[in-house]
Amino acid sequence: MRYPIAIELGKEKSAWGVVVPDLPGCFSAADNSLEEAIELAKEAIELWIETAIDEHQEIPAPSSLQDLQKKKEFKGWTWALVEIDPAFLSDEIERINITLPKRVLARLDAKAKLAGENRSAFIAHLALMA
Repeated sequence: MRYPIAIELGKEKSAWGVVVPDLPGCFSAADNSLEEAIELAKEAIELWIETAIDEHQEIPAPSSLQDLQKKKEFKGWTWALVEIDPAFLSDEIERINITLPKRVLARLDAKAKLAGENRSAFIAHLALMA
């Protein structure tokens, strides 16, 4: 999935500003380069999507770059496409195999039980909090 980003070019005393038109309130900035601006925009998009999923909001599909370029508010801006791994949007369950020392596994199971969760749910909960 590729989201278009609009980049306002930086000057000597101002940062590169980035807006993600398809994701309301999603923006970023960079001080050093266009490449940094694009990379930080990718991080902003991923965080926006994670937050929206956590809050059970719909994730807008990317718009056509050509359609966005026609908008007056972006006249003179530079455009790029940011690739986002579709796994960020998937709530599909995937079975995995992990290896842990027995003492760690015992501690994990005890903590999961205290939290009223099974092992998998507890690990997922910890990962989302990290």
